[in-house]
Amino acid sequence: MQVYRRLLPMRILKGKAMGARNLMALTMCLALMAGCQNTETSPGDSEGTAAAGGIPEKPNFIIVFADDLGYGDLSSFGHPTIHTKNLDRMAAEGQKWTNFYVAASVCTPSRAGLLTGRLPVRNGLTSNEIGVFFPDSHNGMPASEITLAEQLKKAGYATGMVGKWHLGHKEEYLPPNHGFDDYFGIPYSNDMDFTGQFASYQDYFGRYTERYESLKTEEYNVPLIRGTEEIERPVNQNTITKRYNDEAVKWIREHKDEPFFMYLAHSLPHVPLFTSDEFRGTSARGLYGDVVEEIDHGVGQIMELLEAEGLAENTIVVFTSDNGPWLPTGISGGSAGLLREGKGTTWEGGMREPTIFWAPGMLPAKVVMDMGSTLDLFNTFSSLAGVPMPDDREMDGVDLSPILFGDAESPRKEMFYYQGADLYAVRLGPYKAHFYTKEAYVMGAERVEHNPPLLYNVEEDPSEKYDLSGKHPEVIEEIRRVVEAHNAKMVKAPDLLKDRG
Repeated sequence: MQVYRRLLPMRILKGKAMGARNLMALTMCLALMAGCQNTETSPGDSEGTAAAGGIPEKPNFIIVFADDLGYGDLSSFGHPTIHTKNLDRMAAEGQKWTNFYVAASVCTPSRAGLLTGRLPVRNGLTSNEIGVFFPDSHNGMPASEITLAEQLKKAGYATGMVGKWHLGHKEEYLPPNHGFDDYFGIPYSNDMDFTGQFASYQDYFGRYTERYESLKTEEYNVPLIRGTEEIERPVNQNTITKRYNDEAVKWIREHKDEPFFMYLAHSLPHVPLFTSDEFRGTSARGLYGDVVEEIDHGVGQIMELLEAEGLAENTIVVFTSDNGPWLPTGISGGSAGLLREGKGTTWEGGMREPTIFWAPGMLPAKVVMDMGSTLDLFNTFSSLAGVPMPDDREMDGVDLSPILFGDAESPRKEMFYYQGADLYAVRLGPYKAHFYTKEAYVMGAERVEHNPPLLYNVEEDPSEKYDLSGKHPEVIEEIRRVVEAHNAKMVKAPDLLKDRG
């Protein structure tokens, strides 16, 4: 049992109320303990790690990022009919993280958080008016942001990206202008540049709930880009996953003799769903399962390559998704498993993602129930690569090295759930308070304020069914203090998503 779990929740979970003053003192104490652990366990120190060979200097990094994949969409995370044998092997040999969060519940801000280690509200890549960038958007990720690719290049890493970008489609915003040496992929979501018309808002979702198996890739005029040059339009989405996988494997092989960072961001299983002939009709889950299993196949190709080239013990592979399942797409969408709701919400199903770390011989195999986030990958990879963190901006990640490589607890104790530019919910230890909630993808839906906030113990109640606000007002007060401290350091950037046309 983790130290934090022993100390903070135990008295409250057993029904013995802890005073707000004591809870606050204990939280501060635990934060100091976490800081001491981070100081004492340096990434390059093999002492305290479970890996026999310790931590190599400048390990390679691979992030495989799915699109709209739900918490319950892998067989290793409980799906009964989607067979993800390669990801299951990753989970068995590596680390399965069950409380891992993304920075936002929709594409653009989530990807911004992953690559910058900063909440997207800090750089203008989230909005209360519009969720993501579109083909007619004026802006993109600011040049002033430091991406993970730019950070690792300081240590001599080769950097490559394959897949969906969605941080600005104009040339100045594309991956080669944000630190990536090479890029092959699409600039925004695969359902954009639709060549037809929708009769209504409901008609959009009707394509994916009723006509999803008869859709044509030519109906979506999405470009395929290499570097900054358009090479195909519309991209053939039937073969896009295979080409992404092949391109990533080829790039890794070409850069095997130098430290490298590969960011493979699949554009599926975001609707519309397409898959190659090899996988169509092979999954018991239908077309959605076909798509997920083809992505899984590509993960297997990467694992095989790393093992064949002797790179597996010097490479950390991370698999996760940008946000939860897009539930209004019905049979074309995924499942959040036992978690509540999905994409576009600040319920657990919108922002908690199935996550696996794999590095045989380097990372000890285990199930991790502590918190982590895609925000933490910037800090963690920087630490392992020996690159100092930026000191001219507020960062929102923590270094997960102590728990990845040893038996320490995770230094992440809090998670902030933003909807657009507004803070809707906060998790502190096992408790999560919802100050606001809002239905997703419902025309005319308004946010609902909760005073007192809804309170859930998401360790006992991951489905967020049982409101404890009346039972633990002292926990709510401590979370309010966390919010006050967070807001005191928060400077929100101007909205870059709203400018279109």
